[in-house]
Amino acid sequence: MVIVFLLTPVPASAYPPRVQVFVANSGGDVTAVYDTRLGEVVASVPVGRSPVGVGVGADGNLVYVTNELSNSVSVIDARTYEVVATVPVGRHPFGVAVTPTHAYVTNFGSNTVTVIDVRTNAPVLEIPVGRFPHTPVVSPDGKRVYVTNNGAQSVTVIDTKNQKPVGTIPVGRFPAGIATSPNGDRVYVANTGSDTVTVIDGRDLDPIKSTPVGKSPMGVSVTPRGRVHVANAGSDTVTVLDRSGDPVIPGIPVAQQPEGSAASPDDSFVYVTNTAAGMMSVIDAGTGKLVATVPIGREPEGLAVTS
Repeated sequence: MVIVFLLTPVPASAYPPRVQVFVANSGGDVTAVYDTRLGEVVASVPVGRSPVGVGVGADGNLVYVTNELSNSVSVIDARTYEVVATVPVGRHPFGVAVTPTHAYVTNFGSNTVTVIDVRTNAPVLEIPVGRFPHTPVVSPDGKRVYVTNNGAQSVTVIDTKNQKPVGTIPVGRFPAGIATSPNGDRVYVANTGSDTVTVIDGRDLDPIKSTPVGKSPMGVSVTPRGRVHVANAGSDTVTVLDRSGDPVIPGIPVAQQPEGSAASPDDSFVYVTNTAAGMMSVIDAGTGKLVATVPIGREPEGLAVTS
C-alpha cells in the first residue's frame, strides 16, 4: 500500500515580508543590515568615511548612504549587500531622499542639494538651498522635496519637475529631521534647538502648529497610520504624536542619544538609532512600547527601512 500525502501550498502572502533596516554607523564606516524576520544583523557593508544618512530607492532594490567625511554617496544593492557605485557630491553630505528618478543629497558644508540620476548614478545638478541643509524628505506624490536648513530656521521646498526651489517655510531653531504624513497633507519638522516639532500644512506650505517634545529632537518618522515618532537625543526618549501634532503617548524611554527614526512600511515597528549606546531601539507601532534593543554598531545615526 502506498499512502500519498497531499500538502496544500502555503500562499506567498502567508510569509512575512522581507523588511530590512539599513543603519549608517558613523563611527565604524559601515552600514549595518538588520533583517526583521530573523531579528539579527545579517551584513555589515563597508562604505565611505563617517556614513550618516540613508535613503531607499522607490523599488527597494538600492540603498543610498551619505559619507560625510568622504563627500560621497555609496549605493548599496539591497539584495547582495554590495556597493555598486560611489557618487561624488558636495561638502559634508548629510541626508538623502530618493524618488523613482533622482536622489537628493543635502550638502551640509556647501549649502546645496546634489541631484543624482538613479539610472546612471551620476550627479546632474546642484540646487542652492538654505544654510547648513540637514535632512531631505520626498512628498508622497514625488512632486516636492522638503529640506531642513539647520542654520537658517527654515525648510526649503524644491519642485522636482523643474528642480528649483519654490518656497521657504519658517520653522524653529536648528531644524533637523523631517517627515510627511502618508498622504502628504502634513509635514513634521524636529527643531533641535527649540525642543519642538513644527507641523506644516503640506498644501499651502504654512506652519500651523508647534508642539513641545523632549530635549534636542532629531529624527522624525511617520507610520502608515499617521503616528509621528520623534527621537529626542537630549532626553533619551521617543515622543509619539498624532497627525495633528498632539502627543498621544508619554515619552518612551530608550537607550542613550536617540537620533534617527524610521517606520516600517507594514506598520509593525518603528526603529530608532541610539548613537551613544551603539544600539537600535525597536518600538511597537501600535502600542508604543519598546520591544527590543539591538546592538547595531558604532555611533549609529541615520537609518531607513525597505522590503
